[in-house]
Amino acid sequence: MSETAAGPCWPLALRTVAMPADTNPAGDIFGGWIMFQMDLAAGLAATARAHGRVATVAASNFQFLQPVHVGDAVSCHTELLRTGRTSLTYGVEVWAQRHRHGAPVKVTAAEFTMVAVDGNGRPRPLPPA
Repeated sequence: MSETAAGPCWPLALRTVAMPADTNPAGDIFGGWIMFQMDLAAGLAATARAHGRVATVAASNFQFLQPVHVGDAVSCHTELLRTGRTSLTYGVEVWAQRHRHGAPVKVTAAEFTMVAVDGNGRPRPLPPA
């Protein structure tokens, strides 16, 4: 996964703010909430590339590097890593800007594999790039 001292290198796919309702018992943002945001980001990128509906078939290589706190601006950045006949694999990085100021901090990274599907939910070939 890529980054610079200034922050993320991959295109922004999704940005939101971590809210109190998304915390775990320790008071940090629940990891499942972060995974949900990452899946949305990968889905948005894959839908655009596939020109239609996609389904998540795998999520792997999760790295939870630092906690996310209430009030952090959370940005999900995606990069297309691989394509198959029907599938797309995206790297997804999550960066947090602490209380919406200061330098962004990389907090999570993973890979998501999406499959282009037709109206019946069956895999369909990807259109040409």
